[in-house]
Amino acid sequence: MEEQTQAPAAVPARSPLRVVLLAVIAVGLLLIGGAGAVALGIGQEDTPTSDSVDAGFARDMSTHHLQGVEMANLALTRATDPQVRSLAFDISATQTNQVGRMQGWLSLWGVPLSGGEQMAWLPGHQHAANGLMPGMATEQELTELQSLQGTAFDIRFLQLMIRHHQGGRAMAEYAAEHAQVAQVRSLARSIVDTQTAETTTMSAMLTALGGTPLPPPS
Repeated sequence: MEEQTQAPAAVPARSPLRVVLLAVIAVGLLLIGGAGAVALGIGQEDTPTSDSVDAGFARDMSTHHLQGVEMANLALTRATDPQVRSLAFDISATQTNQVGRMQGWLSLWGVPLSGGEQMAWLPGHQHAANGLMPGMATEQELTELQSLQGTAFDIRFLQLMIRHHQGGRAMAEYAAEHAQVAQVRSLARSIVDTQTAETTTMSAMLTALGGTPLPPPS
């Protein structure tokens, strides 16, 4: 009797979200290694404390990024313009990965992932009248965005994300100069560069769709 061989099962395609989550896990595993811990100051007297620029930036930028990811994920299913959807995917993937890195650092430093006064690490900063960090959308604005469809959604998404990037970039610029850990300064500089480039791209998209930018965060 001839033996029947079974064809190997097809490997299911990875969803974009699964790819993002795997990237975050990989970064986390890398940072847990001994060399990563030493590079981040673990076991040294100058390990960042809860009130340091490093910890404050990591906490607050994680919160800031998570709202950006929320808006970008909404655009993945609501945006009409394929360029807007493509940009939204890039923002979601990049900022999800960066949140994983920053929260991993906080855990390695032994400081809380949340709590404390927001933006206390940034001298002279004052919250907006709504109490939010620079550039963040209000609950009312997020609700409005969720109610829109078509080009109206694309325009409003770009307006809110441009302002969001502008606020986050200002935070990252300070951390790039004043954080004590080299890896934190490097990530902050990367955020500055990325969000500057993305803001330029989104501004051009917004103009092409007939929209105008919101006033920048003060």
